[in-house]
Amino acid sequence: MAPALSTFDRRDLIISLAERWRLPAINSYRFNVKSGDLVSYGYEGTEQFQQAATYVDRILRGEEPGTLPLQLPSKYQLVVNVKAAKAIGLSIPAAFHLRADEVLE
Repeated sequence: MAPALSTFDRRDLIISLAERWRLPAINSYRFNVKSGDLVSYGYEGTEQFQQAATYVDRILRGEEPGTLPLQLPSKYQLVVNVKAAKAIGLSIPAAFHLRADEVLE
């Protein structure tokens, strides 16, 4: 699922308001965490594009699109921004650090 255009276009405003009001900003895209959100948990987009490419190949080879199975992401990423946590007065437990796929300082 792609980010809503209204939230994507205003992500800097959302991040600054979340920090100002000391609210955790959580979403499903890693690039928002790099911009200042606290946490993201979502799938890696490149995997979805690769799956889509295999579907295009199968359709071009003659398979009916309606017969292709629904595919879901197989891997999700948890990314944490420690700087954003400190900015709103949160401390991230060590166990959460260990479970995260990536921790941004």
